[in-house]
Amino acid sequence: MPVIVQKFGGTSVADAARIRRAAQRIADARRAGFDVVVVASAMGPTTDELISLAEEVSPVPDRRELDMMLATGEQVSVGLLALALREVGCAASSLTGGQAGIRTDGVHGRARITRIECGRLERMISRGETPVVAGFQGTSDDGEITTLGRGGSDTTAVAIAAALRVADAGGYCEIYTDVDGVYTADPRLVRGAVKLPRISYEEMLELATLGAGVMHARAVLFGEKYGVPIHVRHSQRPDHGTMISRENPGMEELAVVGCALKEDLGRVSIRQIKNALGLQGRLFTALASSNIVVDDIMQTEHGSSTMIAFTVDHADLSDAKQIVAKTLLDLNEGEMSIDVGLAKVSVVGVGMKIHAGVASRMFRALGEVGVAIHNITTSEIKISCIIDAASGQRALETVHSAFGLGLGINATVAMQTDSPRL
Repeated sequence: MPVIVQKFGGTSVADAARIRRAAQRIADARRAGFDVVVVASAMGPTTDELISLAEEVSPVPDRRELDMMLATGEQVSVGLLALALREVGCAASSLTGGQAGIRTDGVHGRARITRIECGRLERMISRGETPVVAGFQGTSDDGEITTLGRGGSDTTAVAIAAALRVADAGGYCEIYTDVDGVYTADPRLVRGAVKLPRISYEEMLELATLGAGVMHARAVLFGEKYGVPIHVRHSQRPDHGTMISRENPGMEELAVVGCALKEDLGRVSIRQIKNALGLQGRLFTALASSNIVVDDIMQTEHGSSTMIAFTVDHADLSDAKQIVAKTLLDLNEGEMSIDVGLAKVSVVGVGMKIHAGVASRMFRALGEVGVAIHNITTSEIKISCIIDAASGQRALETVHSAFGLGLGINATVAMQTDSPRL
């Protein structure tokens, strides 16, 4: 039988009633002729509560001990979900990430999956049992419990689906969450946002990295690399949701399918420094070694001196500042400045590859409502503008309206393909 992987987020298993509802969904899938592997997150706000508790004991908790604590949240969820499944007549057993064969690189707090040893999962499936796997976690080769970072249960689910090659037999991965699917913008910020029935991996990956909170970016990467269809659905409503899959020609009709706002950005700027050979490699290697994800990078030259600026999440700003200060001290030159209160508004669509005028429409719309643009970055399917955080929601609403994303699909296509060719 085809295998589907069903992942239930924290709100989907927040209490006993929702756990029973999730168990019923799993039982329904089995009755429909699927074998099922389940992945679950910690119940509701459990992870945040555990972090707060750890910080009461230690202001800067050791990452290894924090992983040991945080991994228990998912273990409670899968134990309860396995019990609920047994109550509705489904054979089920709960597994930690390590017991399910998930191996990681051993980096505490931000581990990456290196491989999944599927033997135990395959044996359970073959005898008609439903594995219920703790998301967000795995073990390193030396037996250390590690966590994958926030949203890591999405990654767990898609990685398991990839390792089991579910797509080969018509299976897929379902992500059950507290939203109906992927929207043209965050519906909490833009009233006219509408749900997308389908979106490509490329588009979803861009939106995820640009601030859309529906899917974890690493999960989308796994899906794209291994061709796992990902179905995002609401856990409490029988809705069709959004299917994330490979690009098809019909997707190019729309120049822009969605927009996103990424808030809480800070910018580090370095001035009065010579553009010596290897400077950039030295600086960004130091940032990468501390697991700091750099957002946008800008460089300009003025005579013999260079200015380099980059943005990071506010949470990483303090660490980034220390690393840059040490680099400048070692070089014995340069000065640093920090800007806070920034955001990034972006538009995304694979149709940008063949439709012109997207950039001009976006910049003109932002200018007309008085939103100043501090920096612009682009790719084949994305245009992003760094702006003041105070203008973030206005900017998001503006670009959503400028591309007609709240209209019906036919009206949106007509509006976007009528762009000036600039």
